[in-house]
Amino acid sequence: MIRNLARGQQAFTSNVFLVTGDRTVLVDVGNEFDVVSAVEEHVDDIDAVAVTHTHYDHVENLDSVVDAFDVPVYGYDTDQDGVEHAIADDGTIQLGDHDYRALHTPGHKNDHLCFYSDEAGVLFAGDLVFANGSFGRTDLDEGDRSLLVDSIEQVLSVVDEDLQEMHTGHGPSVTDAPYQDIELALQAAKF
Repeated sequence: MIRNLARGQQAFTSNVFLVTGDRTVLVDVGNEFDVVSAVEEHVDDIDAVAVTHTHYDHVENLDSVVDAFDVPVYGYDTDQDGVEHAIADDGTIQLGDHDYRALHTPGHKNDHLCFYSDEAGVLFAGDLVFANGSFGRTDLDEGDRSLLVDSIEQVLSVVDEDLQEMHTGHGPSVTDAPYQDIELALQAAKF
């Protein structure tokens, strides 16, 4: 099961996805809210944290999560604060009951990853793309529009057109034809 723990939060935060199953994992940890209490409302413990990228709104709660649950933290770049274990492009990480393929998708930030499971029909898109064809900002440090376009094209080449769910770093998850939202984001990012 995938649950957004940041839903309804009034703080400026990323979404925080609790993925339960054989390996209970948080995808991103958010910012400016008590994510530890939010986790404990649903489970007693977690096994790991996977970060899509290290912008503060996605990782500011990392210390409190690690302190509370004593878990390893996975991300693309171990030179970033708090990221202990590197996941390379095309690497694999288990989230819940499924293995997810890590896709290195820079453009919003150099260390950005998306996580995709063909078997589950799920994409964790981070801040690469959002609902309704929106896409991640490229005007921040390390932002690069042409790299972002390349990254969206890469995701489209990997993700099945029958994708069931897309969980994004901000805003609502997409459960109705999310592949089309990715295609729209590509068109918008090219302009």
